[in-house]
Amino acid sequence: MLQPPIPITHHECAGAMRSVRDALDFLGGKWKLPIIIALSGGPKRFKQLQREVTGITAKMLSKELKELELNSLLTRHVETQAAPVAVTYTLADYGEHLYPVIEALRIWGQLHRTHIMHPAAEAGAA
Repeated sequence: MLQPPIPITHHECAGAMRSVRDALDFLGGKWKLPIIIALSGGPKRFKQLQREVTGITAKMLSKELKELELNSLLTRHVETQAAPVAVTYTLADYGEHLYPVIEALRIWGQLHRTHIMHPAAEAGAA
């Protein structure tokens, strides 16, 4: 069984909740994390991202990419020498700080799916 974190003061707890709320407010939508995951494989052009992030519209992808760029999570590179102009998106160094968060969510998601789909199997393993 997991142990709870070391008890913290009310002030520290409020600060922790504020930080988590800030992160969830920004990343908690439907599309930002899938876009970041798609970019973790390397630079992508707009249409590549739209194909990989299944179900996203061009308008929504454009909006999300702008927000991710404004928050320094990705970089947008415009190659003007190409015809037509080529735009690629790359995960920024700051965006790579999300890898441990995404990995933790992936592991918890697998655990939760097992818990919901096969609760008896999980109880037998305990």
